[in-house]
Amino acid sequence: MKLSLCTISFRHHLQSIDQIAHYAQTNGFQGIELWGVHAKNLAEDIHYGSEWLSSYNLETTMLSDYLPLDAPLPVLMTEMQRLCALAHRWGTKKIRTFAGTKGSADISRLERIELVSRMKMLCKMAEAEGQMLLVETHPNTLTDNPSSTLQLIEETDHSALRVNFDVLHIWESGVDPLFALKQLRPYISHFHFKNIKSRSQLDVFAPNNVYAAAGSREGMVSLFEGAVDYRMFLKEASDMIEMDASLEWFGPNVKDILTQDSKEIKRVLQAEKALKQI
Repeated sequence: MKLSLCTISFRHHLQSIDQIAHYAQTNGFQGIELWGVHAKNLAEDIHYGSEWLSSYNLETTMLSDYLPLDAPLPVLMTEMQRLCALAHRWGTKKIRTFAGTKGSADISRLERIELVSRMKMLCKMAEAEGQMLLVETHPNTLTDNPSSTLQLIEETDHSALRVNFDVLHIWESGVDPLFALKQLRPYISHFHFKNIKSRSQLDVFAPNNVYAAAGSREGMVSLFEGAVDYRMFLKEASDMIEMDASLEWFGPNVKDILTQDSKEIKRVLQAEKALKQI
C-alpha cells in the first residue's frame, strides 16, 4: 500500500508545508494528498513542487479540490485548467472533486443530465493533460451510494473518470464497503480512510462543520477504534486491489493520530501477509 497524509488535516494548525513534509518523511508515509487551497496558496512560490517534495522521498498522490460544477461554463473551465496546471507542477495525475452538491435522490433528471455533460467536458480536459478526474463517494453528491456512482460512470462514459473510494462514506450509505469495493473496483484509483465512533455522530463530517475552526469534533476517533471495521476491510481489500490511500483526519492531535494509525495499518497488512505465507 502507498499511504499518504492529507494536508487538509493541518488546515487549522500553524504548520508549514516544509514541516508537514518532514513529518511525513520521518513517519513512514510515501506521499501527501495536497489540498487544493494549499496548492493555490503556494502557487506564487516557485520553490515548491514535485522536485522539492521528492527531496523528502515523497510524491503528491492526489490534488483534492471542489470544482464548481454549477458555475458558468467559462468559470468552470478556467478552474479546471488551473487545477490541471497545479497537478502538473506537483507531479500528480489525480484531481479529486465532488460530484455536485445534491444527493442522488434529490437531483432532477435534467440536473443530472447537465452534471453528466459537464463531467464529460472535464474528463476530456483531464485526458488532454494526461490526468484523471476522481469523484469522491460522499453524501449529498451524485456519488452518495455505489449504485449512483456506477450510473454516473456509465453515463459519463470516459476513461479519465475515476473514483476516490471513501470507506466511511460508503458505510454511511448503508452498503458494506467490501461489497461496494467489488462493484467499483475497476474504477477506483484512490481511497480515503477515516472513522467515527457511532453512526449517530456522522453529522460531524458535514462540510459546514468539519471545515469550521470552531466545529464539533465529537465522535471522530482513531481509524481502528470506530464503527467501521478497518482491520477486516484492510485484510479483505488487500487481496482485491492495490491500494493507494490517504489518512484523512479532521480532529485534534493530528500528528499523534496519524502516526498511530499509519503504524497500525502496517501491522495489520504485515500480519495478513505473514498468514498467507504459512
